[in-house]
Amino acid sequence: MTREDRTISRDRMRYTKDKLSSTLVLAAIVFDALYFVSIYQSDVGSYYYNWVIGASIIYNLLFMLTAFLCSEGVKSRKSGYSPVLLVIGVMQLVRMFYLPAKAHAAVVTVKGEELVVMSQKQYVYVLVCLGVSAACCLTAAVTSYVNNKKLSEYMKTLEQ
Repeated sequence: MTREDRTISRDRMRYTKDKLSSTLVLAAIVFDALYFVSIYQSDVGSYYYNWVIGASIIYNLLFMLTAFLCSEGVKSRKSGYSPVLLVIGVMQLVRMFYLPAKAHAAVVTVKGEELVVMSQKQYVYVLVCLGVSAACCLTAAVTSYVNNKKLSEYMKTLEQ
C-alpha cells in the first residue's frame, strides 16, 4: 500500500463508521444469548432455583444493554467505549469459572435418583459461547482503539 493509499484510507475514516467493531460487539451479544438460553432452559431438580440465577439474569440484561451501547459508540468512533468493552470482555471470561463450573460439578438427587446438573456437552457449549462472546468484546475493543488512534493522529496532521 502506497503512502497516498494510506492517506486516503485514513481520510475515509473521518466519514465512515467502524462497522467491524460494532459487528463484533453484536456477535458477542448473540453468543451471550445462546449461553443464557442453554443455562436457563435447564431444569434439573431445584438446583437452578436460587439467587445465583436471579443475579445471572440481571447481569445478562446489563451485559446486553452495555454491549449494545458500546456497539453504537464504537460504530460512531467514540473513544471512551474501548475500556468498557475490555471490562465486559474480561467479565465474560470470569463468568466461565462460576455458574457453569459449579453446575457442571453438581449432582442433585431427584426422587431417589442422582442426576448430573450439567452434562459435559452442555458445559463445553456454554464455555464456548462465553469464550467467543469475550473474544468478540476484546477484539472489538482493540480494533476500535487502534482505529481511533490512527484517526486522531491523522486529524492532528490536518490541523498543522
